[in-house]
Amino acid sequence: MKLAADWLDLPGTRAVMAALTGAGHGAWFVGGCVRNALLDEPVSDIDITTDARPERVIGLAEAAGIKAVPTGVDHGTVTLVADHRPYEITTLRRDVSTDGRRATIAFTDRLEEDAARRDFTMNALYADAEGLVLDPTGEGLADLAARRLRFIGAPEDRIHEDYLRILRFFRFHAWYADPEGGLDAEGLAACAAGVDGLDRLSRERVGAEVKKLLAAPDPAPAVAAMARSGVLAHTLPGADARLLPVLVALESVPPDPIRRLAALGGEDVADRLRLSRAEASRLAILRGEMATTTPPAALAYAQGAETARDVVLLRAALFETPPDPASEAQIAKGAAASFPVKPADLMPALQGPALGAALKEMEARWIASGFTLTRAQLIADHD
Repeated sequence: MKLAADWLDLPGTRAVMAALTGAGHGAWFVGGCVRNALLDEPVSDIDITTDARPERVIGLAEAAGIKAVPTGVDHGTVTLVADHRPYEITTLRRDVSTDGRRATIAFTDRLEEDAARRDFTMNALYADAEGLVLDPTGEGLADLAARRLRFIGAPEDRIHEDYLRILRFFRFHAWYADPEGGLDAEGLAACAAGVDGLDRLSRERVGAEVKKLLAAPDPAPAVAAMARSGVLAHTLPGADARLLPVLVALESVPPDPIRRLAALGGEDVADRLRLSRAEASRLAILRGEMATTTPPAALAYAQGAETARDVVLLRAALFETPPDPASEAQIAKGAAASFPVKPADLMPALQGPALGAALKEMEARWIASGFTLTRAQLIADHD
C-alpha cells in the first residue's frame, strides 16, 4: 500500500528525506501523518524516524543547508526546519525502563523495536520516502481499515509504561475509531484497572489530553465510556457526562473544549486541568451563567458574542430543546451596543466613588431597557 498525500512531495519533505537517505540511512514517516493520510484526514505535523543518531542527523542537516534544532537530543529528537516547515526527526528507539510517566530509552536499528514501544496499532504505521506503507506490528493496517483502536500487545503493559495512555485511549477513540463499534473491551478494562496511575501525571499533561479529547467532533461516546470505567470521576471528580451528548447534538458551531467542560461540570476543574487564566475565567462565566436568566443581549454586551452563544447553547442543552432562533439577533444587538453616557456628562457635579456608582446604576437601567434608553433619558432620570 502506498500513501497518496500532497505533503510527500513538498520541497521541505523531499529535502529532509534526501539528507538522511542520501547518506545511506533509513528514514520513515511515522505515526499521525501516516495514519491520517490513510484515513484521508488533515495532516498537521510530519514526524520522521531514522536509524541515524541525533548528532548524525544534525550534521547531515547542516551539510544540506537545513536548520537543525536539538529539541530533545537526549531522547533522540531533533527538529529540522526546511522550506519554513518543521520536521521532528527521532532516532529509532526501544524502552529500557519506564515509570509510568517517562521512559529510559536506547537507540536501535530495528523498526520492529521502535513500533513495539508505541501505544496503538494504528499509530505504529510507517512509510518510506515514496509513500510505501510498512506495518511492523502486522495489525495496524487492518485495525485502521476497521477504525478499531487497540493497544499494541498487552494493554496493561502499554499503560504501565505511560499512564497518559489511559486518556489517549479515549481521545483517539473519539477522533479515529468507529463510534458504532464500541471501545476495545480489553483496553477499556485495562484503563479502568490502571486509573490510579493518572495521579502520577502532571496536571498540564492531563489537561492537554482532556482538551484534545473534547475538541473531537463528537466526544460524547468516549466520555460516556470514561464515566462507566471510573476514569472520568478520577480525572474530574463530580463531572457528569449526561449533558454532553445533548450539547453536541445542538451545536452548530465548531467544537470547543471549554464550552464542553462547562457541560461536564466537576470540582476544581481549572486547577485539575491547569487551564490558563483566560480558559479558567471563561469556564467560570459559562458555568455561572448557564443556569441564570440573563438575556442573551445583556450577556453579549458584557461578555462578548461568542460567550453569549455558548451560554445559549448550554441553556438549551439543560432543557433539551433547540436554542431560541431569536437569540442570535439579540446577541448581535448586545455585542454592538455602546453605553451612551460618559463620565464627563456627569462632572463636575459628581466625582470619585459617587460618579462610578451613578454610571453603574445608569448602565444597569440602560441594559434592562434593552439598550433603548437614550443618553438624555438616562441623565434626566438620574437627576
